[in-house]
Amino acid sequence: MIKKILAKVYVYLILFLLYLPILFLIIYSFTPAETTGVWEGFSFELYGRVFLNEKIMRALLNTLIIALSSATVATILGTLGAIGVFYMKKRPQRIMEGINEIPVVNAEIVVAISLAILFRVFANFLEARGVATNSPNFVTLLIGHVVLSISFVYLNVKPKLQQMNPNDYEAALDLGAKPMYAIRKVVLPAIVPGIISGFMLAFTLSLDDFIITNFLRNQSFDTLSTYVQGVIVRAAIPAEMRALTTYIVLVTLAVVLVSGIKRESRSSRKAMLRAQKREVL
Repeated sequence: MIKKILAKVYVYLILFLLYLPILFLIIYSFTPAETTGVWEGFSFELYGRVFLNEKIMRALLNTLIIALSSATVATILGTLGAIGVFYMKKRPQRIMEGINEIPVVNAEIVVAISLAILFRVFANFLEARGVATNSPNFVTLLIGHVVLSISFVYLNVKPKLQQMNPNDYEAALDLGAKPMYAIRKVVLPAIVPGIISGFMLAFTLSLDDFIITNFLRNQSFDTLSTYVQGVIVRAAIPAEMRALTTYIVLVTLAVVLVSGIKRESRSSRKAMLRAQKREVL
C-alpha cells in the first residue's frame, strides 16, 4: 500500500515539476504576445518569426555545430578509451576508471576556470614567441565541450563491453585477424548501442551547457544558452524563443519515440530467435 502511494506521489511530482512548465511553454508559443504569460489570441506567428530572427538562428547554428562536433570527437575518444581500458590488466584498469570518474563528479565551474587559465597561459606562451593567437575561439570551445562529455561516453560504452564475451576478441586474433580488424568486426558491433547512447548524451550535454561555454567563448560567439542569458540581462526573453524551444521539445519527443520503437523491435526479434531455437532443440 505504502509503495503504491509513494509511486503515485513520485509520478505526480514529475508531472507537476517537469511536464507542467513544458505544457505552459507549448501553450504560450501559440500566442504572439511579447510579454510572457499574456494571451493575445491563438496564432502560429511565432513559429514563422523564429526563422526570421537572425540572432537566434546564428546562436542555434553555433550551438548545433559545437554540439555535433564535440559529441563526435568525444564519442570517438571515449569509445577508444573504453576499449583500451577494458583490455588492460586489473590494477591499471581500476586506476584509469578512478581517473575517469573525477570529471563526472567534479564541479563544472572548476573545469571551466581551469581550462580558461590553461588556454590563457598557452596563448601567452605562443605570443611570447611571436605566434599570433585568437583566443578564445572555436577550437578552445570544442576542447572544453569534449572534456565535459568524454567521461560520460566512456560510462555508456563500458557496460556494453562488460556484457560481451571477452574471449571473442582473442579468438579473432588467434584466427589470424589483425587487432584493428578484430576490433572493427568483433568489438564495435557489440557495443554500438552504448556508442549511440554515449553520442546522444554528449550531444545533449553540449547543447545544454552554459558555464564552460561562457568561460571559453569569444564575446562575439553566442550559443542558445549564452544568447538567452545575455538577453535576460538586458531585457525580456524574445517571444520567438517560446516557439524555438517548442520545436526542440517536439524533436526530442520524436527521437525518444523512434528509439523506443527500435528497442521494442530489437526485443521482439530476439524473442522470436529464442523461440525458434527452442523449437529446433
